[in-house]
Amino acid sequence: MDEKFLTKKANWVRDEILRVCIPNGAGHIAPSLSCVDILTALYYGNLSYRVGELQWEDRDRLIVSKAHGVYGLYPILVDLGIMPKEEWDNYYKEGSRLWGCMEQDLEYGIEAGCGSLGHGLPIAVGLAFGAKLQGKSYYTFCLLGDTEMEEGTTWEALQFAVKHSLKNLILLIDKNGLAAMDHIINIMDKDKNDLIKRLEGFGLSPIICPGHDVAKLANYMKMAKETKEDRPQVIVADTIKGYGLKCMEDMAKFHFRIPDENDLKMGKTY
Repeated sequence: MDEKFLTKKANWVRDEILRVCIPNGAGHIAPSLSCVDILTALYYGNLSYRVGELQWEDRDRLIVSKAHGVYGLYPILVDLGIMPKEEWDNYYKEGSRLWGCMEQDLEYGIEAGCGSLGHGLPIAVGLAFGAKLQGKSYYTFCLLGDTEMEEGTTWEALQFAVKHSLKNLILLIDKNGLAAMDHIINIMDKDKNDLIKRLEGFGLSPIICPGHDVAKLANYMKMAKETKEDRPQVIVADTIKGYGLKCMEDMAKFHFRIPDENDLKMGKTY
């Protein structure tokens, strides 16, 4: 994977999020910034699709279960020629087809709507299981947040996926350590390794990766697709919520809050 190319693309996506979302009054900037590198590594390096044939039967599927991080996806869909730039420029304005939490829009390459957390992985497991039953070779990726890994439906889906050896299922977990109002360590987890231990307890071998090293993420995704292991693959990306904006990084108050002029004066970290 070309590290310079991927890094340049990821930084461009971050700039696009700020360019569109701040003047348009769109919140959820911080959870979107944390998963930019994950989505960049996937779309520019590992997702199999055809721009002119979005319903190609053998395309890889992406289910964005962490649907409030969707701002990181919209600019990529524009850049790849999948979605009109006008839709993104008018995001959060009256008449736009785009929503604050992802809604299914197959014409724009969006496979499923996932507003309430914990719904995306069950959908992804169903797609992967269906592909296995039909002898299809495509992969299903699912982007999840670490907070929604506390949802019961997520673990029920994982139990099914492990039982049925769904090696065509790849989980991408955005582990930024923050829920909407506080750090996860103060809400549910006993320590920072709880998520990893739970995943291992379900029979998985999670790969832990720096969440803002886009080249490493791309390589780990490639390895996940090529694995010989007969089980789902899991990449846990250690990220920073609000990554890229000094005022926003690892700050719970910015889950939905839009930075003002004084906040932005603190500058960027990329």
